[in-house]
Amino acid sequence: MIPQTAPDKGSAEWNQNLNMTLMCKDCKEFPPNLVEEFSSGDMVCGSCGLVLGDRIVDTRSEWRTFSNDDQGNDDPSRVGDGANPLLNGSQLQTTIAFGDGNARSRDLLRAQGKSANDKATKGLLAAYKEIGAHCDAVNIPKNVSDTAKHLFKLVDDAKAFKGKSQEAIIAGCIFIACRQCGVPRTFREIYALTKVSKKDIGRTFKALEKFFAQDSNSKIAMATAAGGKLRVIAITILKHINTPFKGNLQATDAYKNTTSTNAKDLCLRYCSQLGLKSQQFVKVSQGLADKMSTVGDLAGRSPLSVAAACIYMASYLLGKPKTPKEISQVAGVSDGTIRTAYKYLYQERERLIEPEWISDGKGKMENLPVG
Repeated sequence: MIPQTAPDKGSAEWNQNLNMTLMCKDCKEFPPNLVEEFSSGDMVCGSCGLVLGDRIVDTRSEWRTFSNDDQGNDDPSRVGDGANPLLNGSQLQTTIAFGDGNARSRDLLRAQGKSANDKATKGLLAAYKEIGAHCDAVNIPKNVSDTAKHLFKLVDDAKAFKGKSQEAIIAGCIFIACRQCGVPRTFREIYALTKVSKKDIGRTFKALEKFFAQDSNSKIAMATAAGGKLRVIAITILKHINTPFKGNLQATDAYKNTTSTNAKDLCLRYCSQLGLKSQQFVKVSQGLADKMSTVGDLAGRSPLSVAAACIYMASYLLGKPKTPKEISQVAGVSDGTIRTAYKYLYQERERLIEPEWISDGKGKMENLPVG
């Protein structure tokens, strides 16, 4: 940093120039040719590339404005918190926090609560809170909770199921979300969680499946109709660049109907709850569950009893036996049911058990109880 030279003495009036000018010590050009690189935060000489300063503050705006894409003279600035897709409206309202404040803060909070008449948002927040509490109570992953909230918002936006109980709709959304995310729960588990009867959960589940499928199909039809011209343009561009075009340009978030819970999906969770956390126990029990369809006597049994019987056989086969009573407390079926299902497994043991499961001393066929 060097001070500027004083002006000529012959001028009308001389005043000391207190401005400081940053100049390149190699080029010594005046006026200096300096470039501010905001991406790296450096001040660089444009002639020789010498770095003259660092930690340059970017004084430009924090957002980008696209005037051509402006809709209704609304400036799409990037200021403020991101919008929550699970809520309605602009979400730019002010919230007065009470915390440990005084009586005046409490009065302001009450006054603001009375003035805010957005009942729809309040109802959504209450439902989201209930869904989150249910999922946290049984350690259901957060992605399942978010999926259940999204499903509930679809129902709320469509104003469907007016006469249905909100608790039943929440239970149905959680049940479907668990299946969609690959962590299925049974009707009995959802009943124990939400206290909604299994009959109501089953009815609501079927109605929700039908509603989501119809809503998804209508959205895909609208997107296909609106995107017909875009599809033609895309095919033309891909032909010019010699790229083969495959498939249709459709919405990727189409709703997929869930399949019934099978015994294989339950084995992993039941093994973890029983303390059988070795991957070998999960592999053997799931392998047995895959082959259950070949056992004719067990074809119509509940997946709960099938999974419990497979874990019972795998625990004895690998030398860490679990009693039917212990398994029944986790699976929610009686120990007599587990023993009955195991008898059919024991009769087909030579065909069901793979040699690699018991090779190298991993397990012994002799460890299996007779019945």
